[in-house]
Amino acid sequence: MNARIDPSVLAFSELSFATIPSGISVPYVERGEGEPLLFVHGSLCDYRFWRGQTEPLAKDFRTIAVSLSHYWPAGEACIQGEFGWETHVAELAEFIETMDLAPVHLVGHSRGGCVAFQLARRFPRLVKTLTLADPGGPLQIDGMPEASLPAATNALRAKVANLIEQGEIDAGLELFVDSVSVPGSWRKSPAGFRTMAIDNAATLPKQFRDPLPAYSREAARDVKCRTLLIEGQKSPRMFRNNVEKLAEWMDFAERQTIEGASHGLNVSHAGAFNRLVQAFARA
Repeated sequence: MNARIDPSVLAFSELSFATIPSGISVPYVERGEGEPLLFVHGSLCDYRFWRGQTEPLAKDFRTIAVSLSHYWPAGEACIQGEFGWETHVAELAEFIETMDLAPVHLVGHSRGGCVAFQLARRFPRLVKTLTLADPGGPLQIDGMPEASLPAATNALRAKVANLIEQGEIDAGLELFVDSVSVPGSWRKSPAGFRTMAIDNAATLPKQFRDPLPAYSREAARDVKCRTLLIEGQKSPRMFRNNVEKLAEWMDFAERQTIEGASHGLNVSHAGAFNRLVQAFARA
């Protein structure tokens, strides 16, 4: 049985759409004035994930949070083309140019961290600073076999996809969310997050069929902007490993840990997260 859904939870009063050259209509919200601070969500999320940032940080920046294609509220013009990280990198680049935002302070979380990393790598002129919070994706270590997710992780994801495609949304989401945070996270999560995750549940099977590219020393050296790497003290090891290695490999990176936080660090510890982002972007 699915969790109860309140469609009004996490809703913004002012949602806008930007039609980019590829024909996709990108949903976004923006607040404030100043240098653009652009937020990129990860798995099961959308622009609503950043409410704890877009409002408070609008005092100093023009904050903008987008929903990537196929994520809520995905109208017909939001689901053109295949779901994929490369598509999301390209549409973000088009969005920045269409909105005349460049260069932006770019912030990405989890899967969105990988998308933001690849955007900064491929379109350096569009990004002024980069903040990666618990960036997702496999890690390629020098001298080791080609990077891939552990077999146990792939087996769990296959089970999650099967549950969701069979309509067992709540069970599938509980299994996935607990695996990328700590056991019990789904049941303890606020109603607003559960609403958002249920709205975006159909993207998970698509995401599992589109593995993220590995972080490598060579790829990390391609990113030339200042980068802030944020990890949760209690985040799963794979995310903390990514932060540790990227801090070592990237030429202009600094690392910060939010004490007591797990993977949803910008939600559970919004104040600490916002202070780090604000200080870094203003430096």
